[in-house]
Amino acid sequence: MELPAEEEGRLTTSPLNVLVATAVPAERDAVARAASGPVREVSRPGVTLHRAPGGWDLLAAGVGPALAAASTAAALTAAACAGTPYGLVVSAGIGGGFAPHAPVGSLVVADEITAADLGAETAEGFLPVTELGFGTVTHRPPGDLVREVAAATGARPGTVLTVSTVTGTAERAAALGARHPRALAEAMEGFGVAEAAAAHGVPVLELRAVSNPVGPRDRAAWRIPDALAALAGAFGKLAPVLESWNPHDQ
Repeated sequence: MELPAEEEGRLTTSPLNVLVATAVPAERDAVARAASGPVREVSRPGVTLHRAPGGWDLLAAGVGPALAAASTAAALTAAACAGTPYGLVVSAGIGGGFAPHAPVGSLVVADEITAADLGAETAEGFLPVTELGFGTVTHRPPGDLVREVAAATGARPGTVLTVSTVTGTAERAAALGARHPRALAEAMEGFGVAEAAAAHGVPVLELRAVSNPVGPRDRAAWRIPDALAALAGAFGKLAPVLESWNPHDQ
């Protein structure tokens, strides 16, 4: 498929069926603004999708890893049962950035999607669930896709943490940074989306636009409209990347 010159920077036809899972409708609608045509609502058991031209389904999956996993799994199952499985799942939205590496307004693409608070508190400190002898705490998106997305969008690659409680203190931010020195951002859905994708054998990607610093909650420092605009701009540059990317080559 050729990308017409006049549609460069818009979502266009892709050889992949792509599921984009955001947390809330505002994020979903930001992605939809990059579509090359009208977006229509499609109902599936347990979920409502917004279908963009070219094989992109947009899902406001809900806030937090549990609801994100359940909604994403429902969409993946419905597509598989219909004989139109997805070739890629993208967890997308806004999130907090770890200063100074991911300033407000910047983009981050995950090369590791890590559950930061899945485990146990002990007298010696936090233990991830893997050190308790079961489970997983990290999913790794395809490295070549991460590199291509970073080059196309200007996003910085690094670890994106998934938390069930948003960080609200400098102490908590410092503790997360010490445990995860490559962390660039935190959000609440990526690991849940990745778990659902892994259960279906589908590769996953996470892309975040930074709306606020990780640390003390200061609403005056939040730049949510700017982050949503950055998210829309990033998705406008993804179609050429996915046009040439083949998950079967992994």
